[in-house]
Amino acid sequence: MRLLLALAVLPLPAFAQQVEIPQGCTAYLTVQAMSCRVSHHFTCEDDPEGWQRRIDMDQSGITYFGAIDSETQWVESFHLLSGTTEYLSEEVDRPASFTSLLEEGVSDYDFTTTNDAGEVTRYVGTDRLTGESVEIDGVTLDRTDYDITAFDSEGEILWSSAGNEYISRDWRMFLSGQSTYVSPEGSFESDDSPVAFIEPGEPGFLSPAPIYGCGQEL
Repeated sequence: MRLLLALAVLPLPAFAQQVEIPQGCTAYLTVQAMSCRVSHHFTCEDDPEGWQRRIDMDQSGITYFGAIDSETQWVESFHLLSGTTEYLSEEVDRPASFTSLLEEGVSDYDFTTTNDAGEVTRYVGTDRLTGESVEIDGVTLDRTDYDITAFDSEGEILWSSAGNEYISRDWRMFLSGQSTYVSPEGSFESDDSPVAFIEPGEPGFLSPAPIYGCGQEL
């Protein structure tokens, strides 16, 4: 199902603003990260079973929204900064598998996406459990190592990234960590680790305002 959801911020006073989740969808988690980013996770009743959706926001507003399936494959992604939408190709050489990661400690993948301009990108990489677990804001997460390389349709490298991430077994999702990104234009390091997990009914749930790593923490 190739569905891009309309999202809006309610016109409330700044201290009370919340992200409005589309009708038929249910938000279950807000994550504040180190990198001046806040993410909101939700499910929608019209989606296939096991799908989860996420929107990311920085101080300027929404930067990304997309969906993963039950194996955490990137089934659709919309990047607002570039204005492009990517969809997972129907034929996947080696699909990403959250189940394999949990059961075998490793998941190798090789798949392609096609964007709305018809451009194909191939992603090849590996996720590995390190055997370490951490607790962040009362939530137990497993640490992973990863590497990924993106290629264009001619086989030229577009970018690569490596570092560590986290997974939640309960929420069946990946969460960003520390990484190094390399492209022909240069390289940079980032720390997008989660800091706070906020569930329905807790202060800050569905807040559009990132808190950490924004120059001045709120």
